[in-house]
Amino acid sequence: MKPTVIDLFAGVGGLSLGFEMAGFNVLLANEYDPSIASAYELNHPKTKMIVGDITSLNLDEVFGKYSGKVDVIIGGPPCQGFSQKGQRKTIHDERNFLFKYYVKVVGLVRPRYFVMENVPNLLTSEGGYFKQEIEKLFNDMGYSLSMGVLNASDYGVPQNRRRAVIIGKRDGLAPALPAASPNGVTIWDAISDLAFLESGEGNEVQEYPTPPQSDYERELRHGSTQLVNHVATKHSDLALERLRMIPPNAGREVLPQEHLTKSIYSGTWTRMRKDEISVTITTRFDTPSSGKFTHPYLHRAITVREAARIQSFPDTFIFTGNKSSQMKQVGNAVPPLLAKAVAGAIMHDIEEDAKNDETR
Repeated sequence: MKPTVIDLFAGVGGLSLGFEMAGFNVLLANEYDPSIASAYELNHPKTKMIVGDITSLNLDEVFGKYSGKVDVIIGGPPCQGFSQKGQRKTIHDERNFLFKYYVKVVGLVRPRYFVMENVPNLLTSEGGYFKQEIEKLFNDMGYSLSMGVLNASDYGVPQNRRRAVIIGKRDGLAPALPAASPNGVTIWDAISDLAFLESGEGNEVQEYPTPPQSDYERELRHGSTQLVNHVATKHSDLALERLRMIPPNAGREVLPQEHLTKSIYSGTWTRMRKDEISVTITTRFDTPSSGKFTHPYLHRAITVREAARIQSFPDTFIFTGNKSSQMKQVGNAVPPLLAKAVAGAIMHDIEEDAKNDETR
């Protein structure tokens, strides 16, 4: 029987997918945004989805029935107060209250393991004060912890995306975080087989123009017969004028003074370099001014499918709703291959415990 999982703050289910790929069964998920929850349900049809704000749920009623019946709780609770500067970062900051709901569910369900992912500063800010608070909180509940900052690029994802990951284990030593196994996948390894669309071109469903060009593309296209979510943003005439001035491997430094904008984002009006990995995919990857999200050659920002490829989502995973929702689904997700590596570390620990039980 597969080990079981509950996914909190699930989003579209990047963490869920990684755990499914590693052999887990995700029983239940919770997401407050109905549009994103709908996309989750389409892609995880066997998982029960609770749509609603976790602060409004009756936790005992919803999660209490799973007490002692679930192996792992996963999720990334937002910690808004944590990002504020000049103030002591603490679990007790009212803006971190969603974190407390994650803790409450862990306390109710008492899973053997939990996984929490968050911003890297979670573990280092305030000289580690916040980290110490987390350790004490979970240690007092009987969990040992293994924690650190992982970069998705070390797990086969063509993206520089760093996340704090905490693995907890009740009544035992928490498994170590997965060892890095970089395999040098580049942006071009991820998107070179997708249709070369210009600004405003593309349909939600279309044919693949070419066979896969890399092992990574072959892996992500497995089981997919049609190309979905590959639609190019229609940029303004002014944006197109700027983009046409920027050659491959270049950015705003080539633009004349009158075309320089006061963007606060690094990488603004800069093309992705095809033989490198991507910067962190955000929820605004359709806008050349919001970061290094301009196609290596074409005069447009990357599409939802190109961003999903860079996040390591398979092509069989379909993003639904309006474009804004689709970008949130992709940009806020944990890359499935990173999640799979973390899930693999837990699965290995479960199997080792089972072997040890047999020899006793």
